Amino acid sequence: MIDPLAEVVALLQPAARFSKHVVGAGPWRIRRTDLGEPFYCVVVDGSCLLTPDGHETIVLRAGDFVLIPAAFGIAMASLDAPADTTDSVPVNLGDGSFRIGRQHGPTDVRIVGGHCSFGSPDADLLVSLLPALIHVRGQRRLTTLVQLVGDESRQQRPARDVVLARLLEVVLIEALRSTTGTAASPGLVRGLADDRLAAAIRAMHERPTRAWTVAEMAKEAALSRSAFFERFSRAMGMAPMEYLFAWRMARAKDLLRRDQGGVAEIAERVGYGSASAFSVAFTRHVGRPPSQFAREEAAAAGPSS
Repeated sequence: MIDPLAEVVALLQPAARFSKHVVGAGPWRIRRTDLGEPFYCVVVDGSCLLTPDGHETIVLRAGDFVLIPAAFGIAMASLDAPADTTDSVPVNLGDGSFRIGRQHGPTDVRIVGGHCSFGSPDADLLVSLLPALIHVRGQRRLTTLVQLVGDESRQQRPARDVVLARLLEVVLIEALRSTTGTAASPGLVRGLADDRLAAAIRAMHERPTRAWTVAEMAKEAALSRSAFFERFSRAMGMAPMEYLFAWRMARAKDLLRRDQGGVAEIAERVGYGSASAFSVAFTRHVGRPPSQFAREEAAAAGPSS
């Protein structure tokens, strides 16, 4: 059976940019302003405050994991940091470790965190299917996985990039499925948490070549057309046909980028009855015809080894 969540994560092509180990003591405050890179962290010991732009402050405790797929400004601080605390400058201790706040004596908090990037040419669209902020509490598996990412990123062992990519895929999937059944923000995770909607979403992923209509999707979900449309739109943050179109375009981009067939073949594989209809839809969505997109992606990738 097709797993929509695994398909989205695999298409994202996550790669580790860097991971670091941070310890803190006394009052401290730091702000992350290098936008454009997904952020993740796990609190190994102690507690701290996390304030993402546009969200309420979260108290993070030992064992908490946070993933923000679409990066934006983030402030972190100790629990006792006064509101007027100036930004601290982390001191590099070597080997990917940093200390913030008081530089001597015992520490109050220990964090493993880092940034990753998504290699997909449709990363923005795929990220829009995920919750804007994922906060998971008490999942020891995630803590272990993030520590493995940190350890691997600091080593220069054979196949390091391949291992990191696979580890990050597992981290993303583990984090996303840990939010199932919670008050996740609109997106694929929230949709899959609804058994009725999940049936329709899986059917779309399993049979992308079908000439889907909202009525047929509603039948898969065992709901009336109007009830399905309203429930899907509320949970996913987009209308059913909008999601289907976005997913088809994401798959088409991936197939074209990897040279997995001609335009007519790919059109059929993503659910279009003709190459011309696919070309019109793809050009409207991407701004370039599929053949031009494939040529430019091949040129950007360079000669194969």
